[in-house]
Amino acid sequence: MKDESCPRPLSGRVKWFDPAKGFGFVVADEGGPDILLHANVLRNFGQSSVADGAGVEIIVQETPRGVQAVEVVRIEPPETHDAPPMEDVAALDPEVLNALPLEPARVKWFDKAKGFGFANIFGLAEDIFVHIEVVRRSGLADLQPGEAVGLRVVEGRRGKMATQVCSWEMALKGE
Repeated sequence: MKDESCPRPLSGRVKWFDPAKGFGFVVADEGGPDILLHANVLRNFGQSSVADGAGVEIIVQETPRGVQAVEVVRIEPPETHDAPPMEDVAALDPEVLNALPLEPARVKWFDKAKGFGFANIFGLAEDIFVHIEVVRRSGLADLQPGEAVGLRVVEGRRGKMATQVCSWEMALKGE
């Protein structure tokens, strides 16, 4: 007989996650009930949010209140087949974009409702434009003022813009 209370690995997709509420749910690839994903578990992984539809590998445990994630192992950005292309980035080779260095930056402000915000690379005065689609394609749902992040940046028509955002912890790991 299998002991369901022992932590075990599981793969799935984020059903939804609300940073303001501090939790969300994952749907397991194997089916079953929704799995609670608490903000503290996500923060231990080094992120403050995760995009709806993102693929996740998590460690789960059965509790008296249901199945809960106790550790995040990996997050894959959601598939964005229907997302509009970003004009300044669409013409660039994805391999070239992935080869750009991850720059250490801090979020200046980000407004999810407006769909954009700005960050500053450490040591540079110029603001870096961050679009909501870049945030989503990076596997995140939102950014918080003062949050440390890694950015891949290109020169757009209206100035510097992020093409990828990752938590600073992930940038340090070289992912």
